[in-house]
Amino acid sequence: MPERLRPIEQMLELNEDDGASTEHLDSQVQKAQEQLLHLKRQQEQIEKQKRELEELSRRQEELERGRAEMTDRLTRSLVVLEREAYEAQTKMEQLRTTRESFGQHLELLEAIDPRTWNPTDLNKELSRALSVVDDARTEYSQQRSRLEATADEHEKVPLPETGSGYESSGGGSEHSFAQWLQIGFAVTLPLIIFGVIALIVLLYMNGGSR
Repeated sequence: MPERLRPIEQMLELNEDDGASTEHLDSQVQKAQEQLLHLKRQQEQIEKQKRELEELSRRQEELERGRAEMTDRLTRSLVVLEREAYEAQTKMEQLRTTRESFGQHLELLEAIDPRTWNPTDLNKELSRALSVVDDARTEYSQQRSRLEATADEHEKVPLPETGSGYESSGGGSEHSFAQWLQIGFAVTLPLIIFGVIALIVLLYMNGGSR
């Protein structure tokens, strides 16, 4: 009988060993799962850091590209603006000078009054007045040419043409019909007055002789 019971005991011992092996295997599986979970978390963390580094790298490249682009644009724009400012300042100075010159010549022209001339110095006064007109015309032509030479097509100052409304005379001077009429009246006025006085005196003498 004891010999028959021995296989049963052996089977019980085997069952106990199998239980221990199963527990050990389950423990190993659990450890492996924990390690896999830990590795997965590490992988997620690494991928997150990778995405952050890629984003930082992209933003840094964007910064360098944008800084280089705007530095170039601003540098070239400053050069253009400085040139435009200098040209505008030069033009303003030229306009100021031209305005002052035109104002001075206009005052001289408006001061010409043939009615105040001395009949004995009529030729001298007339020559002086014509000289004032010629000087004004020369200055006008020169300043107008300078403005046209320095201005762009859309920035030209619309000054009248120098020959507009005038006719050339033999001496190179140009006068309107009204100006010639005033000059002619100023020249002949003393003769007319002298003729009227002489006529009155003649008529008086003829009347007295009768």
